[in-house]
Amino acid sequence: MKLRVGDLVEVRSEAEILATLNEKGELDNLPFMPEMLRYCGRRLTVHKVAHKTCDTITRTGLRRMDDTVHLTEARCDGSGHGGCQTACLLYFKEAWLKKVDPAEPPAEPVREPRLLPLLDVNTRKEPGPGGEDRFSCQATELLRAAPRSLPLKSAGQFVADVRGGNAGVGRTVYAVLVALYNRYQGLSRRLLPPWLRIRGGLPWGGVRGTVTGRTPVELLDLRPGEIVRIKPKEKILATVNGELLNRGMSFNEEMARHCGRTARVRARVERCVDEATGRMLEMKTACIVLDDVACTGMDLLNCPRGFYPFWREIWLERVNEPVPAEESK
Repeated sequence: MKLRVGDLVEVRSEAEILATLNEKGELDNLPFMPEMLRYCGRRLTVHKVAHKTCDTITRTGLRRMDDTVHLTEARCDGSGHGGCQTACLLYFKEAWLKKVDPAEPPAEPVREPRLLPLLDVNTRKEPGPGGEDRFSCQATELLRAAPRSLPLKSAGQFVADVRGGNAGVGRTVYAVLVALYNRYQGLSRRLLPPWLRIRGGLPWGGVRGTVTGRTPVELLDLRPGEIVRIKPKEKILATVNGELLNRGMSFNEEMARHCGRTARVRARVERCVDEATGRMLEMKTACIVLDDVACTGMDLLNCPRGFYPFWREIWLERVNEPVPAEESK
């Protein structure tokens, strides 16, 4: 269909989607998950064209995808995967959608429960060595659904970004320059003496943690709906170590873009599926997800996955006074 950002689509019925799936509930190795059933028959706009995605399992960079999009605010609620709270943007194959005219009346949604048993049984992998549950979802199976790497030199990806509406020309040029800078910095760390490196060989933004021992913790007991302000970058860097970690949770330049802004608490995250193993991870220290604070992909060659970053409470502060509308954006 060659969908673009902003196109109006309707998610096909359960029967139509079932006809596209194999015995694993997959199309082109991409699972259709139980959490997606609630969108059947609904109309949504295309949020991003998922012609590429970042590899968060083996960290090999970008991977190529075909005929796939993200829909606006269509996120996984984890209900079919042990209550995982990562809230990933769902991947929709174009075969599961149909483009519609806004003037056309929407079809009446029809529930056909034949699809749910197939999807449920395929949300689990073989148990782990200790007998623990292991889950299977779009995130854990991403390397099968996107098996081909997408190198920086593949200029077609940037044309697709602009044509599909994922990013404008200026932002695309910026993303390429950041990638080239980071590539040079990586080479300088391996090949050049320290005195010849730019800013010590650090990636774009130059964020560097300062904690040498155990990183500090602050418990605010934040709850959904509360308003918080993200602390300045310098204060956050004083809570992370040289690897930009606070008790295993990372802070990066992408997150630093949001420093100083206010946002509403969306959720407390206490459990999430490990993409590499499928195991459910229980967090010793809860993290916070904020409304409308998602990864922009600007430092990742315009990756469209739109993750919600996890924030330690020590990186946030409560805002008790009314917040001007322009400050919260």
